[in-house]
Amino acid sequence: MNDDAWSELRSQCDTIESGAELVTPLSERPFTVDSIEADRIVVRFGDSDETRPLWREQFGVFDDQLEGQAMAIDDLQPGVEPYAAVLTLSAAYTVDDDTIVNAPANATGGESPFLVPAAEARTPPERVHDDAVLLAHLIDRLEVDEPSALEGLATDSLTDYYVLASDVQRGADGIRTGARDELLERLGPDQELHGHFGTVRRTTRTRRQPKADETVLAALDDRGIPREWVLGVDSRKLDVVLSVTDLSADEVYDTTEDVYVQKIGVDEDEKYARLQGLANRLAELEDAEGEPLRDELEEIEERLEEALTAT
Repeated sequence: MNDDAWSELRSQCDTIESGAELVTPLSERPFTVDSIEADRIVVRFGDSDETRPLWREQFGVFDDQLEGQAMAIDDLQPGVEPYAAVLTLSAAYTVDDDTIVNAPANATGGESPFLVPAAEARTPPERVHDDAVLLAHLIDRLEVDEPSALEGLATDSLTDYYVLASDVQRGADGIRTGARDELLERLGPDQELHGHFGTVRRTTRTRRQPKADETVLAALDDRGIPREWVLGVDSRKLDVVLSVTDLSADEVYDTTEDVYVQKIGVDEDEKYARLQGLANRLAELEDAEGEPLRDELEEIEERLEEALTAT
């Protein structure tokens, strides 16, 4: 790889936005650019925290192989995948029909199908954290201190309030499920585990589902129990009858309607931009003006810790 191409590739890696990551084309292992040296680009894999140098001379070999021809992504070897992902950041290469091609006219430097923007690269816990920060900021800004305060909100603010609350609930439920599975590995029968904020224990709920019709009916017959005692209307079969006859649904169904608000879209880019704005504002508080706020937060944490340890 000549000096100009190597310099351009290093420059593209240097301009990757903070928090963004690359993924290997086939195995889809996420990695980030850890450092950029004169003769190598060091990457760090997110699934193992392993660091690996990608050498300039190896980029040169790959570059020579692609000279005047395309390479199918499916043909990439595991060791070559990180090189391929990084190389597609170059202004000389692009991906077309699952192949990497040397096509400067169609390539855009810094863009790659294997580059994941920072907003999308966040882990589920990070997304919950960010959504909770946005929701807390919105509650504070709108002064939503009780349900009656919602009546005075503008419609767009109320919509944002609902969407963020929904995202926090959904995200928190996802990470709660992961924590539950891990706790079940640590909890024995009748055992309780205590944390600073609460206590958990193993609970067993029994759910019953009828066995196959033939099994159930045979058991009833063996004991002389009339089948009519358990036979009922099967709604699935009833729907089939409605679709092939002139029977009206009103004749066989009592219908009720539940009205609710459905979230049909989330602007993640706008949320992330607002979050970055909050981060910048928090960074500005690193001076003396922010010292009282930090002291207050530390005092609250100390009081909370003392109260919890005293119980």
